Amino acid sequence: MKSNPDGSFWPTYTNVHLTLDSLMSDKDLSIGEEEDDRNLNYNPPAQKSLQEIQDLDKDDESLVKYKQTLLGTGPTAAPSGLNVEVTRLTLLCDEAPGTIAIDLTGDLDTLKRKSFTLKEGVNYRLKIHFKVNREIVAGLRYHHVTTRKGITMDKVSYMVGSYGPRAEEHEFVSPADEAPKGMISRGQYQIKSRFTDDDKNIYLEWMWCFEIKKDWDE
Repeated sequence: MKSNPDGSFWPTYTNVHLTLDSLMSDKDLSIGEEEDDRNLNYNPPAQKSLQEIQDLDKDDESLVKYKQTLLGTGPTAAPSGLNVEVTRLTLLCDEAPGTIAIDLTGDLDTLKRKSFTLKEGVNYRLKIHFKVNREIVAGLRYHHVTTRKGITMDKVSYMVGSYGPRAEEHEFVSPADEAPKGMISRGQYQIKSRFTDDDKNIYLEWMWCFEIKKDWDE
């Protein structure tokens, strides 16, 4: 079974082409170009519980095995706390001299006082690590707004997808982006990030900073 960049799976069974979203609804999902939540061309699937999906097509052995791979066999945590926990954000950059990772499980206020260096013009991607504890969550999204000196420079909104509970973390990797470049682009940027779902539940909201420099060790 082959993993997609968004962390979901496509089954390899003949004439079967399913995702977790398609298990939850018969409707096709259309995801368009977006700058903010209002521009998402996305139709949320009808909500189904984990048990309802596991009970579907019990006579189809290959589909049952696929759903067990995708969803696991049941809830993985006690019914307390958030269903979705965002644990870490990592900047993936082949040129970086070391790992650029942000722990999201501690005191988020400390992130406002830190600044991560990013060399101008490099290509990078964001990897978001999160856990789903009890029930399937539909239409997870990652948003962020980048500002500099109080001026909005960029808005990003990525469709992460729908996921079932399991003991291991899920991972979402964003499309590649390019850091600003040029003398006037150097300096500190503030980012306000948010992780939500179809029902507008905000699972985590945090502020963090990075500084564009001419070189990594400048």
